Parts: sequence; C-alpha cells; structure tokens
Amino acid sequence: MARIIFLGSPEFAVPSLTALVRAKHDVVAVVTQPDREAGRGRQPAPPPVKDAALALGLTVLQPAGLRRPDMVQRLTDLHPDLLVVAAFGQILRRPMLDMAPHGVLNVHASLLPRWRGASPVTAAIEAGDEQTGISIMLLDEGLDTGPVLASRTTPIRDADTGGSLTARLATLGAGLLIETLPAWLAGRITPVPQDDTLATYAPRLEKNAGAVDWTRPAVDLWRQVRALHPWPGAFTHHGQNAIKLLEAWPLPGYASGVPGQVVPLPWEATRYVPAELPQPAFAIVTGDGFLLPLKLQRAGKRAMFAEEFLRGERGLLGATLGS
Repeated sequence: MARIIFLGSPEFAVPSLTALVRAKHDVVAVVTQPDREAGRGRQPAPPPVKDAALALGLTVLQPAGLRRPDMVQRLTDLHPDLLVVAAFGQILRRPMLDMAPHGVLNVHASLLPRWRGASPVTAAIEAGDEQTGISIMLLDEGLDTGPVLASRTTPIRDADTGGSLTARLATLGAGLLIETLPAWLAGRITPVPQDDTLATYAPRLEKNAGAVDWTRPAVDLWRQVRALHPWPGAFTHHGQNAIKLLEAWPLPGYASGVPGQVVPLPWEATRYVPAELPQPAFAIVTGDGFLLPLKLQRAGKRAMFAEEFLRGERGLLGATLGS
C-alpha cells in the first residue's frame, strides 16, 4: 500500500479520502483549506475534508498556501509515494509536483479536456451536455492540462442539479481512484495526453452567476436553475425582493408577453411537467417560451411550492421580474 498525502477541501473530496483509508493506504497527512467564516454568525467553519480526516484519525494541515519552503519541506519529510488531489482549490507548483516518485494524481469531475477548471459540474449542466464523468489525471503546472490515466462516464439526467450530480461524481471518482492506483503504482498505465484543441473551461463560480436574464430561452434558464442549485442559486427580483428559483420546468415555444413577466399558467402547461415533480401555479415569459417555477424561496424565508408562493407574494401576477 502507498504512503499518500491527500489534498482536498469540499464535500466532493470526502469519498476519495475515505476510500483511500478503507483500501488500507497510508494517508500520512491531509492538507485542506483554512477554516472560513460561514453562516449568519460568521463563525469559523471547517472544510468538510477536515471533519472527515479528524474522524478517521488522520493528521490535518491547513496552510494558507503551499509556496512556503518550510511547508514544502514538512510535506517532503513525510516521504510520500504520491499525492492525491480532489478539489483542493489551489494550483500546485513544481516543488509539490516533484515531491513524490509517483507524482500527483487529481480526481477531476469532468471528461477532460472538456470542462477544465473550478466548476466543471455546473458548466456541464448549463451547456446541456448529455453526459459527464470523472477523469483521474496526472497533475502538471497547467490548469487541469495533465495527461489522463483513467476516466468513467455518467449520464446527466433531467432531474440532476449541481448538488446531486456532484455527489454522484464524488462516489464515482472515489471508486475509479481506488481501481486506478494499483496499476499506476505498478507502472502498468501509460498516461494519455489531452487534446488541447478540444479543451473547454469552467471558471470559478461567483455569486452573481445566479442572476436570471429573462431574455434567454426557457431551456437555458431551466439548466441554470438546476446547475446552480444549491449554490449560488438562480435568483430574480420582484421589486426590491430577491426570489430564489429552486426548481423549475421549461415550456419552449411561443410565449406572449415581455421577458420576465409573470402570467397565469398556460392551459397546456401541466401536460408537460413530469408527474413526479411539484406542480406549477404560474409561468414567467422568457426569450423563448415559458419557465414554470415549481419551488421558490424569498430571501430569509423558507422554501415554498409555487401555489403557496403565489398566494403569499402580493402583486406577483402581471409583474415583470428583474435581475
């Protein structure tokens, strides 16, 4: 079994860390981001990987960065066979890449070279991709540009959100990592270079990515709602009131009205909404068709199904929503 330094921060990385321990690899240290302020009280909150690592009895390090020579030396002195990265959040420089004889493996949530970068799951849903997957790659100094050791696909379903697809990919990635490691350590895998001409990029998500532009087609906005759930969430405004769109369904085609206008539910709408979903109570005009909100949330309030929300939001019908 290998001596491994694991680097990761969010929930996506937890299954990979747990799988390494269960496979009896010697995880000699876990490097994760520092605690960040979170919640209304702005209290320091640990990254999910820290909680998981402490529960597993592992050594946790939370440096502000990995460029300081003393931190690089501390990790080098652990004599790792390789490093494993899963959504760590920092690009590793040459001293880290050269630290271990078997290099640095990265568990990346896309089928590289498509969707290199920080938010590949969101990008795949918003683009309308039919499938995505996991790539186990060998890190170099570029942004997810290193050669690929193994990959595995999964379909993107209509019900998938950013949160649900990330969770599925996290499990898929952990399994593929454990399958790939023995062959990599034994020298039985030849890494396959990526075709840079096919590369696409998924930049880091900012909070304003959730602002809804009602001139876009309904199908695009439906994908936006799904891709950005649970964070940062798709949102619009009724007057000064922010409204988060938690779940919706598109009704493409002709829609009479101004983009963003809230109108009564078209008579044919419920025929097109899958029976297992919450049912709509009103429609919003888009650049192509209607978007049918199914679940919404006012700022600071609980989530509501569309019918209850309509009853409680005075003056909503006929209003034009803005971003």
